[in-house]
Amino acid sequence: MNSRIYLSSPHMGGTELEYIKEAFEANWISPVGPNIAAFEQTLQDYSGANHAAALSSGTAAIHLALIMLGLERGDEVICSSFTFAGSCNPIVYTGATPVFVDSEEDTWNMDPELLEEAIEDRISRGKRPKAIILVHLYGMPSKIAEILKVAGKYEIPVIEDAAEALGASYRGKKLGTFGVIGIYSFNGNKIITTSGGGALVSNEKTFVDKARFLSTQARDPAPYYEHSSIGYNYRMSNVVAGIGRGQMEVLDKHVAIRREIFEWYRDMLENIPGVSFVEEETGMFANRWLTTIRIDSVLSGADPEYIRQGLEKENIESRPVWKPMHLQPVYKEAPMYDRGVCGKIFSDGLCLPSGSNLTEEEKKRIETQLVKLFEVTKPAKWV
Repeated sequence: MNSRIYLSSPHMGGTELEYIKEAFEANWISPVGPNIAAFEQTLQDYSGANHAAALSSGTAAIHLALIMLGLERGDEVICSSFTFAGSCNPIVYTGATPVFVDSEEDTWNMDPELLEEAIEDRISRGKRPKAIILVHLYGMPSKIAEILKVAGKYEIPVIEDAAEALGASYRGKKLGTFGVIGIYSFNGNKIITTSGGGALVSNEKTFVDKARFLSTQARDPAPYYEHSSIGYNYRMSNVVAGIGRGQMEVLDKHVAIRREIFEWYRDMLENIPGVSFVEEETGMFANRWLTTIRIDSVLSGADPEYIRQGLEKENIESRPVWKPMHLQPVYKEAPMYDRGVCGKIFSDGLCLPSGSNLTEEEKKRIETQLVKLFEVTKPAKWV
């Protein structure tokens, strides 16, 4: 059998081992050390944020962000429904309730008009939302100007979930820097990786200082272990941060390659009836972390599951798009402001292999199989 082609596998740049070696030679095998400080500085320089804290995951970063915004049991937080569970699970960690908002068709991200409807309805019920978690799905910028306008009108702080969007920008400004707090993820399948890890960025020094304090078990400045606050084991290690330093050196290269892969897919599939892509609007620069398509089964003669299984037969990984949170069993009771958009995208969307380390031979295998699958007329449903 042919070797496995993954959806988005780690892609090392080469210098990561040098920074890891430095950590071992200096015996900085802990959640403190020079790699952490240097990685945080690189994140600040790249994003334009004034401050950064390197953490164990993007989910941890969102949890700390909510704590710093004063979330308490019984509060409500508005969140994109079309996202990964890591965006909204931290809301529940604080005892608050997620209120989900549907997507708009253009970017697949939070619908600004529906956001305002949700806010007004929650206020009418005596539940003014304490925060908004805005997700930039698959590295595509949201309609940020419209969303920030709504958030500002009701004076609700925005946490910007840019876990999938490092390297993307809106009107020349990097994603993750529009909200009061931004978060990134360096999970193994992201555009750069530290194997696991994340970061919190902000222009407010107090937020980042507190994030560092809470992420190291909230130990008070005393010669013994004393704690006046509940803390968490959320800090990134110095070894892992060394991987991050090396990965930041190739981030822009990875973005460029992923954008080229998107164009390759579009050139390949744009003339196939029923296949459509998410396009950038004016001022948007997507990192194209994953190339995603929608497949109209009536027009194309194939649905996403048929294509997914057809690729899988050739040992090529593709994946359904995120199942919206309001459709998840665990969140079935959560409030949802819905126009049916993200539910429909879930039913006809597909993520294609997009790794920046795809070889020409692998791309040829993908192209051969995709063309074959779309050219052969099949029933609308896989049987």
